Amino acid sequence: MQNRRGSPDAVEKRRAARRFNELLLGGGGRAGDGRTERRRRRLLAELAEGVARRGKRALKPIDVLSRVEELLELGEPLASIRKAYPPPPPVEVTAELVEGLRHLHRAYGFSADVYRFVGLDAHALRKAGVLRSGERGAQGGVSAETARRGAA
Repeated sequence: MQNRRGSPDAVEKRRAARRFNELLLGGGGRAGDGRTERRRRRLLAELAEGVARRGKRALKPIDVLSRVEELLELGEPLASIRKAYPPPPPVEVTAELVEGLRHLHRAYGFSADVYRFVGLDAHALRKAGVLRSGERGAQGGVSAETARRGAA
């Protein structure tokens, strides 16, 4: 039997339920439990060290994206993430990179802010359809929901 806990429908249901509870309970921000706080600290430490699982392997770009996205979902400010893992210089935008980014964004739906942490700037995001031409790049005032939806 397949585990459906990670299915997109199940994830969306959990997010919707959390938002609904926060609206009704007036939670301006949810207080993290001990596990959430330990996870937040571990993710920041892994980004700072550039390695995963207690130094067993180096972080790949997809690992960086997923950790930054998760930290943002936990409410961590971009400034503290940048302090732990400063974004690298922009990478050269090629047709192959744009196509790969388009497929990745369609599959994962990362917010536009996270792509900076692997060297992708607003120009690359626009070419891949992650940002619309009128929208500003990461840090440019794009809401997380707009950036997550992208042009797709």
